[in-house]
Amino acid sequence: MGTQARTRDLPSAEILYKALIERDSQFDGLCVVGVITTGIFCRLTCGARKPKRENVEFFPSAADALHHGYRPCKLCSPLDVPGEAPHWLRPLLDDVHAAPERRWKDQDLRDRDLEPDRVRRWFQKHHGMTFHAYGRALRLATAFGRIQAGDGVAAAAYSAGYESLSGFTEAFAKTTGEAPTRSRRLRLVTVTRILTPLGPMIAGATDEGLCLLEFADRRMLETQLGRIQKALHARALPGTSPHVALLERQLAEYFAGTRRAFTVPLVTAGTPFQECVWQALQDIRCGETRSYQDQANAIGRPTAVRAVARANGDNRISILIPCHRVIGKDGQLVGYGGGLWRKKYLLDLEAAQPHASDVVPGQA
Repeated sequence: MGTQARTRDLPSAEILYKALIERDSQFDGLCVVGVITTGIFCRLTCGARKPKRENVEFFPSAADALHHGYRPCKLCSPLDVPGEAPHWLRPLLDDVHAAPERRWKDQDLRDRDLEPDRVRRWFQKHHGMTFHAYGRALRLATAFGRIQAGDGVAAAAYSAGYESLSGFTEAFAKTTGEAPTRSRRLRLVTVTRILTPLGPMIAGATDEGLCLLEFADRRMLETQLGRIQKALHARALPGTSPHVALLERQLAEYFAGTRRAFTVPLVTAGTPFQECVWQALQDIRCGETRSYQDQANAIGRPTAVRAVARANGDNRISILIPCHRVIGKDGQLVGYGGGLWRKKYLLDLEAAQPHASDVVPGQA
């Protein structure tokens, strides 16, 4: 069979093989690779020894690989959702989020038959911090939220699991740059990692609504988060939000092909020009596309094509503010921070959806 892509919707086999060799995580979830000589299929990020080019073929899903007689790799577990917490870790994550004020020790993990180093490696890979640092950030975010809700500093600190007020004050100032007593002038952005068919995304929300939705592998992610914090005079910490819970439900419907519009409230802190461009993006209906020139015309600035393109690139809320629906004047796919393969996936998904209604009946 040789090296080939099993569907026209995948990037070329040359691009995918290069991603396989480099273990490029941006393609994880887009496809799997079958190794002809072993009969095993893997993620492109698998740590196993890489096969020769002529001995691989690519499939758009694990189901396709299974249907062609391949067995799943035991090393990279390609049947799991990309980025999903492994089964052995899920009970711990549930308990951590159910009681964010708890202080966890390595012995607590061993009591659950979990090796602390294994837990640490997973958190470092997927959250950029150790398990214990994640727990400290959750406790801090819990206290921050309680202060914002009107609790006194001491009450918020002790209820969030801090053993001393001085320790809380020091940790808070180190993270936010402000003393807890002055924190009410700050806004809290709770940041959550969510899973999608295109890979993990990072979502951020204030009390008012969603302010961030970016693919976790986007190089501009830290820059965008910094800009949000500056624009909103806010600090970002791990946590949960009802706006993100609503987002996850509606994204699941969108990727299932049953939702064409979103009702998640948005917080878009930009310049007046950026706000104008981002609003125009939201006016492009699902299943339609617009050129950069069309978009410039739509906002009454026909000569501002390059400025429009820059504002599109500064969009911090992917999919919901659909910058993926803007294409080149010649119809070519250009300029998408999440990668052109994701842009094509989204446009193909939307083109295939029925046009009966824009919102799922009976849902907010």
